[in-house]
Amino acid sequence: MAHDADAKANAAGNVKGTANGGTGTRTGTGANRSSKHWLWLLLLPWIAMIWVPSYNKVEPQLFAFPFFYWYQLLWVLISAVITALVYFKTKAKSAKSSKAQPQGGAR
Repeated sequence: MAHDADAKANAAGNVKGTANGGTGTRTGTGANRSSKHWLWLLLLPWIAMIWVPSYNKVEPQLFAFPFFYWYQLLWVLISAVITALVYFKTKAKSAKSSKAQPQGGAR
């Protein structure tokens, strides 16, 4: 019974002495919080695509493609680069912080 209560409390994040030596606070949240700032970059492609009047035109053309089409295609490539950048920046921060604390609740 006590083990079930510990498992439920651990799942809720309320157990003292689980992941950080008994202080009852979570470690690594500062690193995760700072890595979340990179997520704001993901709004750039969304803003660029949602604002249709800014690119709803024919000129200038690129290789006989109207601006409307090549602008959107360009943002597909830019979005891939931004997504990769955000992934690697947030992965590096979270991997460093996760090495500092043990994973899992197995005994």
